[in-house]
Amino acid sequence: MLETIRYLIGSAGSSGFGSKSTAEEVTEASPDLRSITAIITGATSGIGAETARVLAMRGARLVIPARNLKAAQETKARINAEFPGSEVIVLLLDLSSFSSVRSFVARFLSLQLPLNLLINNAGKFSHNYALSEDGIEMTFATNYLGHFLLTKLLMEKMTETARITGIEGRIINVSSGIHAWFTGDGLRYLDLVTSKKIPYNGTRAYALSKLANVLHTKELVEKLEEMGANVTANCVHPGIVRTRLIRDREGFLTDLTFFLASKLLKTIPQAAATTCYVAASSALAGVTGKYFSDCNLASPSAAAGSWQEAAKLWSASEEMTAVKQMPELDKAT
Repeated sequence: MLETIRYLIGSAGSSGFGSKSTAEEVTEASPDLRSITAIITGATSGIGAETARVLAMRGARLVIPARNLKAAQETKARINAEFPGSEVIVLLLDLSSFSSVRSFVARFLSLQLPLNLLINNAGKFSHNYALSEDGIEMTFATNYLGHFLLTKLLMEKMTETARITGIEGRIINVSSGIHAWFTGDGLRYLDLVTSKKIPYNGTRAYALSKLANVLHTKELVEKLEEMGANVTANCVHPGIVRTRLIRDREGFLTDLTFFLASKLLKTIPQAAATTCYVAASSALAGVTGKYFSDCNLASPSAAAGSWQEAAKLWSASEEMTAVKQMPELDKAT
């Protein structure tokens, strides 16, 4: 009850910020970001667009991956108009496609740019059942597996950048409090849904993908430490906000629900605050493996705290994203 009251009134936590803080406010005292190169997925609308705008305001060079290049170019134009001289690079990326992720990474690496900051923000809520081109349930493929592969392929570049520049790298996975709605064996559920052995439920699929984001963060910390990387990994819950994420669920009931819950909703600048705080705050130097909400440390669900499940998910994710080798045909003798 106390937490709910604090949320509604925007009471500041130990960080000095709370649920009503905006992305601009939480980065006002942050270090100059002109030496930072950031990749931000899902930056063409909503929370991701505001995250990109504010980081550009603070001087960061932005790389915006997008499936819709027209929307990404429009985002770039808005940022350049507001902050002349800002550097924004647009590259093609479809997170639901493993081949697209690999192509994006190859194109990015060919630019020979440093990489200090990776914000895995893009998210999708699909009301209808669909499979990715790799045969994975679409929500899981887009929200989690695409980001898993993207991060894995960029870990070496981030480690190298941190070593050469002496600047700590940061990886931020944007999850959701909805991750707590999923209980049970996630990989088993994914298999049953993918094979249509159980009915598809959009909310449950979304919750699983967000739980996977938290578990990914947990195991990612272990992998980075094994590499000796000066790179942190943290997870954030942006809060409840009406964005294009729910465009598949527009209608009277959705409108009514959001009207009734309007007092609990954040504005987009408020929803982007936690991501920007974790990305830019000097107070979080060396802080890794944590879950943040309203710009303060928070506790994820019990399921999200399992080291065993995190390791299990990482192993399964490596298998699912591995390049499949075509069997060789027997040659006639």
